[in-house]
Amino acid sequence: MPHTLLNSINSPDDLKKLSQKQLPQLAQELRNFIIDIVSTKEGHLGASLGVIELTIAIHYIFNCPIDNLIWDVGHQAYGHKILTGRKGIFETNRQLNGISGFPKMEESIYDAFGTGHSSTSISAILGMAIGANLKGDSNKNHIAVIGDASIASGMAFEGLNHAGVTDANILIILNDNAIGIDPSVGALKKYLTNVKKGTAKDENIFECLNFDYTGPIDGHNFDVLLTELGRLQKVKGPKLLHVITTKGKGLQQAEENQVTYHAPGKFNKITGDLIPKNNSLLAPKYQDVFGHTIVELALINKNIVGITPAMPTGSSLKYMMEKIPNRAFDVGIAEQHAVTMAAGMAKAGLIPFCNIYSTFLQRAYDQVIHDVALQNLPVIFCLDRAGLVGQDGATHHGVYDLAYLRCIPNLLIFSPLNEIELRNIMYTAQLGIKQPIAIRYPRGRGLNVDWKQEFKKITIGSSSELKKGTKIAIVSTGPIGNKMSKVINELGYKNEIGHYHLPFIKPLDSDRLHNIFTNYESIITLEDGCKKGGFGSAIAEFAINNRYKNTIKILGISDTFIEHGTIKQLQKIAKIDEQSIKQSINELRLS
Repeated sequence: MPHTLLNSINSPDDLKKLSQKQLPQLAQELRNFIIDIVSTKEGHLGASLGVIELTIAIHYIFNCPIDNLIWDVGHQAYGHKILTGRKGIFETNRQLNGISGFPKMEESIYDAFGTGHSSTSISAILGMAIGANLKGDSNKNHIAVIGDASIASGMAFEGLNHAGVTDANILIILNDNAIGIDPSVGALKKYLTNVKKGTAKDENIFECLNFDYTGPIDGHNFDVLLTELGRLQKVKGPKLLHVITTKGKGLQQAEENQVTYHAPGKFNKITGDLIPKNNSLLAPKYQDVFGHTIVELALINKNIVGITPAMPTGSSLKYMMEKIPNRAFDVGIAEQHAVTMAAGMAKAGLIPFCNIYSTFLQRAYDQVIHDVALQNLPVIFCLDRAGLVGQDGATHHGVYDLAYLRCIPNLLIFSPLNEIELRNIMYTAQLGIKQPIAIRYPRGRGLNVDWKQEFKKITIGSSSELKKGTKIAIVSTGPIGNKMSKVINELGYKNEIGHYHLPFIKPLDSDRLHNIFTNYESIITLEDGCKKGGFGSAIAEFAINNRYKNTIKILGISDTFIEHGTIKQLQKIAKIDEQSIKQSINELRLS
């Protein structure tokens, strides 16, 4: 179908020129436009397809950007971006120097707030509404679209609890499709299901929180949506509209397989069939190694439990949930709860593997300190997506964990070189450590196809000499160290260069470091985290504390947010790619 109507729309003002009868055609064109581009460029799919009518209706009724609009989580916002002036550049979505896959304030005045993590919209929109009131503008509308998985998070309830006792002119639109990335879980999901079926108890939870509640209504019916949004536009105070949608709406396979088509990769835009990748000869993904290993260990050790905050598929805890469901827990988008529940489980004598993306553990920082480390409880944190993650960009890069965890007493930190080392540290941790440990590993595939080997216990604080040299020592942690063999071999003076892998960032192998600083003139540290406070900082602190005068060069993420692009592109920008490492070696050699 040609995009006849969509071609004429470059802003919400153009949208308002259409008649209401034309909106269904526009919705179909907008869906097709998204499907056309995402099928080849990749990205998030199902969430945006599910809110096409809602997106059009909001911009048809309200006056954005004067009215504030927040999308929570932001992967729902593709249609919003296309209707607000980014149609011509949407094919650059999530690509280097292109538009972000999430709302971003610097990108457009229509993006009222950046939302790459979930459950922040109610607090943010309430703050904006209170700000408008204090400035004497009580007529401006403030809209937050939040998913049913996001609204179950503690932060969302904190916002609801406060908003209900204010006169703030906010509209919370609950986009209820019964799924986030994985199916929604918890008692609130059951309650919302009962509301949809008409079997809920008399009291409405949102009305009890002093919201003017409407719904549930059909989120794909323009007549109903426009009528209700038009009415709510004139109602003052806190309001909540409960909208029922279908994730993946308009593409049959996306509707039927909502987990896979959340971010499906490349697919046939006509049939919806995924374009197969030849992965048979590739090493497994790190998260799959985690997922299969925890099952293997849990079948032997009955005290092992697994916990994830709403990411069983992404983290691969799904394998344990399938095979040992009574010992694997998806707690919903609730990182704080996940961490403290893990602490309680450890206190009860269980061995909790708390699997959280590195960037999401930031949301539970106090719990890591107060509930786990301060009480020295042996929680095993498995931090997926550590380092640069690629096209999801700044909101999802796991580059701060070394810095924000390294300062916490009692906490061990380990970054494996490969999948075998990941398995072995998981095995070691469940044997019975006396303190908490964070194990960080990247998104994507490792190097070893034959990864499932007999377990070996790892000595806490150990390291390894991968290559002996004479002048310059490369000291790396984590899988980024796998670059070094190729880098060294391509240099004409490779005998001068030594390479050492320190998987323990805390505690450091002090014996190894004394040997390195004694036998090498210069040291280069290499990590895929931020320089400030990270692994390189730890090595520099060691040198200062022991009065070593060697030259030290730290390679890592500089003091800036890294945007989106392929991991290879971003490593080049961060100067931790092979060429940048060679350049650093050459500079030291000639200095």
